[in-house]
Amino acid sequence: MINTKELTEPFAEKKSVDNQIIEDAMRTILNELGEDIHREGLLDTPKRVAKMYREVFQGVGIDPEIALTTTFAEDYEGIVTVKDITFYTFCEHHIIPFFGKAHIGYIPNGRVVGLSKFARLVELTSQRPQVQERMTTQIANAIENVLQPKGVIVTLEAEHLCMCARGVKKPGTKTVTTIKKGLFASDVSLCEEFERSISRD
Repeated sequence: MINTKELTEPFAEKKSVDNQIIEDAMRTILNELGEDIHREGLLDTPKRVAKMYREVFQGVGIDPEIALTTTFAEDYEGIVTVKDITFYTFCEHHIIPFFGKAHIGYIPNGRVVGLSKFARLVELTSQRPQVQERMTTQIANAIENVLQPKGVIVTLEAEHLCMCARGVKKPGTKTVTTIKKGLFASDVSLCEEFERSISRD
């Protein structure tokens, strides 16, 4: 079983990060923008931002494969699909959120993993500055490396605030990324079966 201690220990090595540095940097930014950093609404903002960054980026330095380390022998030859795994992360280009759903499919090769571990895998890959393409690849690679399945397919659908709240300002635009490995890379019918399974309500 994977516990919280196991998941946070690798990050514990970075506890020397000084929250005060983040707080001071936030005050500098607010001040440079022309804000009054002494007004009531902003007094504790730097401290809150530092605390938030520690939370949302706690996956930095953690190998996401740790989420899949407990596997079980199982003779199953069909597709296992886990869909609609919600995630929130931050685009590394502007440190602005992007969020959406992850869909995972794999064909076991004698080993399976508890289904909740896929949600943890997605969470671990999201808790760091990200780009959607890399996140999709990291999820697929972790499953391939640990389970060594006959095939794996991962699709992420996300909305990026860098497109909605700034720049071109096109709310509702979604980006879809897909990685196919093993049998999914060569068998169109398997991909179609996966697509049908994630499109059902």
